[in-house]
Amino acid sequence: MASVEVRTIRRQWWAWAVAVLVIVVAVVPLVREWLTNPDDQRLVDLDVYRTGGQMILEGRPVYGFFTPAPQLLPFTYPPIAALLAVLLAEMPWVTAQWVWTAGVFVALGVAVGFSFRQVLGRQAPGGQVLGRQVLGKEAPGREALGRHAPWLFAFLMVACAYLMPIRDQVRFGQIDILLVALCLADCAARRPWWPRGFLIGLATAIKLTPGVFLIYLLVTRQWRTFFMASFVAALLTLLPFAIIPQDAADFWFSALLDPERLGANAATTNQSIRGMLIRLYLPDGLTVGLWVVLVAVVGWFGFRAARDAYRADDPVTAVALVGLMAALLSPVGWIHHLAWVVVVLGAIVGDGRDPVRLRVAAGVWLFFVVPIPWWGVALKAADIPVLSPVLGKIVQDGFGLGALGLVWLLGAWLPKRRGSL
Repeated sequence: MASVEVRTIRRQWWAWAVAVLVIVVAVVPLVREWLTNPDDQRLVDLDVYRTGGQMILEGRPVYGFFTPAPQLLPFTYPPIAALLAVLLAEMPWVTAQWVWTAGVFVALGVAVGFSFRQVLGRQAPGGQVLGRQVLGKEAPGREALGRHAPWLFAFLMVACAYLMPIRDQVRFGQIDILLVALCLADCAARRPWWPRGFLIGLATAIKLTPGVFLIYLLVTRQWRTFFMASFVAALLTLLPFAIIPQDAADFWFSALLDPERLGANAATTNQSIRGMLIRLYLPDGLTVGLWVVLVAVVGWFGFRAARDAYRADDPVTAVALVGLMAALLSPVGWIHHLAWVVVVLGAIVGDGRDPVRLRVAAGVWLFFVVPIPWWGVALKAADIPVLSPVLGKIVQDGFGLGALGLVWLLGAWLPKRRGSL
């Protein structure tokens, strides 16, 4: 009996090793494309992080520099991020590129593992093992799915790696998928070895948008987790005042108040609600008024739906909804901020038993693989009478409108499908 178990373990290790190799081979074209770019076009956001760390090492103002032309990008993250970026600054530029890119895929692996946990680990929402019986119903073939988990994981990893928001993580050397992994692990881990809330606090301190999870913890009355997350975020926010006080003051009392430091807010890549409204070119007062109203309505629906998902013991759906709030409600929500779509896909797939949910997930995946917003830009440039201005603008806002649709999908449609089985 023991020898059978040993052979089974060995087969599993070999299967996972081969699955990892398949993933590596499949993402080589993506990595090669962006890591062989001209140097001034390569991982430009990673260059910002690393330069922020260099400014600290050299004793120069963190929020006073711009990366070299043609990018001319400033450091826009809180001071604790600059302190952590010192580690990147200590690395040679080429080494930092490879280390960061590998980290992007490790973080994606964590996100995929938690997002698709039901189908990978054969777990029901309430923690019940899905074998021959699923919630009292026969589920033929589920045991075989468990045996093929390494191959399914490889398939999901490759599929998610080619989503446009994830491709942009590699293209720009972005940090968003790491923040997704931190918040998702904190909310979805069944028995975390860290104090629950610690990772959300860390993510919030590094980049402010994960702070929406503090609202989620409040509306779901997870008091202990809320206080831990708030404590960690506050501690890491105050710490720079003791180490780099001038830079900390520069961020909180100057740089933070200038949204244009983030880039052109009307650019196509800004798919937040505010970004879509700005591109309507309405009077400023009307734009602000509409933004406030829409943020209130979408926020109310989204956080209410997240609370319901939490009460239904479906943390993946709850995290997906809150993540979409982070991208939509923020004044600036770039396309790469929509890395939360990985969690959305996991929430829709669920345990993999509902063919309708699988088809919807496939459609959502395809929607976020193709560069829809840029099709809108091309359509507007085509200058077709009547059609170009209206349809082009709608298509240009495709990912933002799609994210709004996903909020409805997860909050209104998914609970009905969940109860249909």
